[in-house]
Amino acid sequence: MTLLLITLIVVIGIAGWFYHHQMLLKERAHLMREAIRNQEFTFRLPVKGLFFGERALQEAFNETGREIGMLLARNEVESWQKLTRVLTHEIMNATTPITSICQAYLEHPNIAGTAYEEGIRTIHDTCWGLSLFVDSYRKLSELQESVLVEIPLQAFLERIRVFYPGLEWQIAIHSSVTLSADENMLRQVLINLIKNACEAGATRIDVRWKEELWVSNNGARIPVEVAREMFIPFFTTKRSGSGIGLSLSRQLMMRQGGDLRLAERAVPGYSVTFILTFSNPFS
Repeated sequence: MTLLLITLIVVIGIAGWFYHHQMLLKERAHLMREAIRNQEFTFRLPVKGLFFGERALQEAFNETGREIGMLLARNEVESWQKLTRVLTHEIMNATTPITSICQAYLEHPNIAGTAYEEGIRTIHDTCWGLSLFVDSYRKLSELQESVLVEIPLQAFLERIRVFYPGLEWQIAIHSSVTLSADENMLRQVLINLIKNACEAGATRIDVRWKEELWVSNNGARIPVEVAREMFIPFFTTKRSGSGIGLSLSRQLMMRQGGDLRLAERAVPGYSVTFILTFSNPFS
């Protein structure tokens, strides 16, 4: 009788544990479904407590979500590059002849010193300025190819820190961590992020490695509506901003086979966190 009771208790315990485990798996499925529905592909659900097969499946889902997010971001960037090329081509086609005609009139002796000169010069200068403006945006679609080298991350960041002595830095990266990246491109991305942080009033920078490079600052928070648009070329909330800094930074990361994104939740103690991913990190 005692043996039967013990067996029954064990069976009930196993059944209860099995039911609880299945409910956890069901909750995971729901979370992933909602993430995909909302196009939040950066989800990474923990694998602790799972059987080896379930763990492998969860790791595959986590990795697939990240790859889908990178693919969508890359397609978005390519679409903007194509649009930029079309717009710059059409604008240059329109402004170049206008500038040439205005220049010819300004050099004509019958125009110099007349009431027409000021108006023609205004048209000329406006078209010339627009041409220079458009030419600067060609950088978004004419980036050089990356040259990947092995970069000791801690030493690399220490060299960047020298340029910003007024900031309080926290670099939590082991000296053994190295990356396969383009040194010039990665430097430009990090400088852009630090520059934006300073303009947002940041006084502290935190950089840490968690299979990805997390760069945080304590500047002004980024509103949700801005976060949705911040990587779109020409979008800016600054009066004197060009709107190409973050878009260019993301393209530079993609040129190296990686990505740049804004973390859903900032590192505790900070208001903004950007995450840089790499195709071939070493540590």
